[in-house]
Amino acid sequence: MVNAKEEQQTVQEMDELLEEPEELKTEQEIMPAETVEEPKEAEAKAEKPKKKKKGDDIVEERIYTIPLQKALVRPPKKRAPRAMQLVKLFVAKHMKMATTVSDEEDELPQLIVTQEVNEKIWSKGIEKPPRKIRVRVTKDRDGNITVHLAEA
Repeated sequence: MVNAKEEQQTVQEMDELLEEPEELKTEQEIMPAETVEEPKEAEAKAEKPKKKKKGDDIVEERIYTIPLQKALVRPPKKRAPRAMQLVKLFVAKHMKMATTVSDEEDELPQLIVTQEVNEKIWSKGIEKPPRKIRVRVTKDRDGNITVHLAEA
């Protein structure tokens, strides 16, 4: 059996081994707190961009070819508006756009179709929209979706 004195000595030896010698103390213990914080602040300033760019908000970006043949089933004077509806439905489905308001958010995300896409669909008039259109779709942090023309 181990003696109580021997056990106490081994515990003291373990404590001594676990203590750090003064040579191995960290820089924070040796240097004052002011000098340690200054380099961190300088690094943080260097890492942060001065102004946020528009492209920084983009979370997801995809390129799609949207088929618009179903627009041709409509009467001639309703084809281009139907093509616009098809673009919006396609993008909302494939980008998983939220349709209900959650408790955290107050408003629904928006689906924005740019002027270029609108002009491309309406280029031949109301009766003859294109059979398909290639678009670039971006989603930002708020869930807003923007549809751009892929060629532009």
